[in-house]
Amino acid sequence: METLFHGGGGEDEDPWLAPDKLYHVILCFSISLLFSNLASLSRYSFLRRHSIWIGSAFSLAAGAAKEAADQFGIFPSAGASARDAVADAIGVVIAAFIFFLWKSRRSRSESSQNRPILPI
Repeated sequence: METLFHGGGGEDEDPWLAPDKLYHVILCFSISLLFSNLASLSRYSFLRRHSIWIGSAFSLAAGAAKEAADQFGIFPSAGASARDAVADAIGVVIAAFIFFLWKSRRSRSESSQNRPILPI
């Protein structure tokens, strides 16, 4: 049972079910939703149409930057982790799915109403 939680075979330093992985999921989820929402409020139709992709790209870039910083020793860590990158991707996928559902539901219910638009 221990190998299920720690990956077994010398990978005990970076278990799959560690609080760190949850933090990666939550942070990338939050960054994705934040930037997707900001892009969807833009006055530019290109940004609104691609808001989910934009939020996902910002979030994945933040996760990659964090892993690069870990690898270069900027943060106290054992280095870059593929498992952290997977946790980042899981957070982005969950956020993209939720935002997609919210956006499609909102567009159906507000098709005749005006939406607020940011002047950026």
